[in-house]
Order: sequence, then structure tokens, then C-alpha cells
Amino acid sequence: MAIINQNPAWPPALPDFRNLGVILRILFAVDALSVVAALLKANTADIFWRELIDISAILQPVLLATLLALYALHPGLARLSYRWGLAAVNGVALGFTALITLAGRQLFDTSTATLERHGLFCLLLSGVMLGYFHLRGKALSPALGEARLQALQARIRPHFLFNSINAVLSLIRSNPQRAEQALMDMADLFRVLMADNRQLAPLEKEVELCRQYLELEKLRLGERLQVAWHIDKMPKDALIPPLVLQPLLENAVYHGIEPVAEAGKISIDIYRKREEVHIVLTNPYRQEGSHHAGNKMALGNIRERLALHFDAEASLQTKVGDGSYQVHIVVPYKG
Repeated sequence: MAIINQNPAWPPALPDFRNLGVILRILFAVDALSVVAALLKANTADIFWRELIDISAILQPVLLATLLALYALHPGLARLSYRWGLAAVNGVALGFTALITLAGRQLFDTSTATLERHGLFCLLLSGVMLGYFHLRGKALSPALGEARLQALQARIRPHFLFNSINAVLSLIRSNPQRAEQALMDMADLFRVLMADNRQLAPLEKEVELCRQYLELEKLRLGERLQVAWHIDKMPKDALIPPLVLQPLLENAVYHGIEPVAEAGKISIDIYRKREEVHIVLTNPYRQEGSHHAGNKMALGNIRERLALHFDAEASLQTKVGDGSYQVHIVVPYKG
């Protein structure tokens, strides 16, 4: 019997050299390593500053030129296999190291031995940074995040499935067409939940999945569940990690609508502002209750996946207002 979801390991990939967080991490780490190298060669403060200036005179032009080249070449690098991508990145860094070292031979009185040392230092820095991003990708990969999300879904999904089936059964005779549509919506929803959701997907598909989910919830909650969509300014082609909005809506229904007898409204506002996509979800909120831990687990998982795909360019913030709970997600626009 085939197993539905094997959860293979996250495939290694080069960092996004067009991501601000990646660029800042590289700049900070390389500058920190150059300070360490100067400290290792210096006995006094004067010698330290002299060594740091000598290192920076070559390192900074090489670093900036390499980052600019990787920024321009990133689309092509992303299409290479991981092994060839590593070779290409190292080749770009070595090429600029040799070019700038040779160009400054007269100015800095460099020798062949100096060129070799610069090349070895360049490979060391490149290896350290690529190794760091590889380990960071593994640490943020869904191997850990999916386990946490599945722990949450193990509690919520059977509850949702049981109630949805009962709602469909009640419609089979009175409204067979709606019962059939509800079953199709359930099939679509669980197909996505069981899929290997590790690649970015169009925002339009996530919204359609959420509409199907909310229609299923309306079968049992009726008029108690009010939904306001504000998506006129939504960029349909924007790419986001799958199952970012749907778990938030599931929490909004479970924690904001179900505990009270009166009607409650869930508001979803999605829009593009310059080169960012904003997703704002607001639902009723009750201070009392034991649901907060599960909610934090889902939010933690979403934060991990946003960090994995967008690094520092994405954010997730929550705000508790007067009887309301709001989640605000910001991701870079990628169409």
C-alpha cells in the first residue's frame, strides 16, 4: 500500500541572493570574520587596525562586487542543481578575488603568494556562509515545522471532519446539490492538506481553498459565521507558502466563533502596498479559555515557514484589541 505523505527531507538550495535578510547576514558575517582574522594576526591595537585596513582594502570590493553579481545572476543560479550552484557561487567569488587582487597589485604591492592567500580566504568565507545557509535551511525546514503543525491538526482536523460529515448528511435529502458541492470542497481541502506543501503557490489558490473551507464551516455554524472579504486590491499572482491563511481561519473559527452563541465576523483584508503583500485577518476574541497554546503553535509554524522562504523580508504580527484578535502578515511580492 502506498503511503500518502513520506515527508522527504527539505531539498538543499542556494540562498536567495536578492533577499535583503540574506544580504545583510552575509555582510555582517564576512565583516565579523575579517575582524577575527585581523585579531589573530595582531599583537597590539595599532597592528590590529593596520591588518583590518589591509584586509578590508581587498575584502570589501570583492564582497560588494560578488554580491552585486550574485544578485544579477540569481535567477540563473536558482535553476542549477545545488552542487553546480555551489560551484558557480565559489567561481564568482574567486573570479572577483583574483581580478581585484591583480588590479591592485601595484597599489598594494601584492605578490603571487598574496593572491593565493586571498583565494584561500575567499573560499573559506564562501564555504562558511554557504554552510551556514544550508544548516539554517535544514533547521527551518518543515521537518520540524510540519511536526508541530500536524500536532495541532491532529486535534482540530478530526473535530472539523466529524462536524462537516454530519452537516453533509443533514443536507443529502433536503439539498443534494449543496451536499455534493460540500463533499467536493472537503476533497479539495484534504488533498491540499496531504500534499507536499513546500513550494510557493499563487495567493489566488490559497484564497480559493479558504473560501471552500469557510463554506464547509457555514454548513454547521450557519448565520453565526459572518465573513468579510476585502480582496479587491489583492495581487492574485503573488506567491506565498501554501496553508498560511487557512490555518489562521481555522483558528479564527475555532477560537472566535464557536465559543459564543451570537454571530461573529471574520474579516480578511489582502492588498499589495508597493513591493509587499499584506494579509490582515481579524476575528472575535475572548480573553478566557484554554485555546491560546494551540493558537501559538500554529502561529509559530507559520513564522518558521515565512522565515524559510523570505528570511527577514517577511513578518507576522498579532494584536489583541477590544474583543478582537488580529494577525498581520507581510511578505515580499513575488509574482
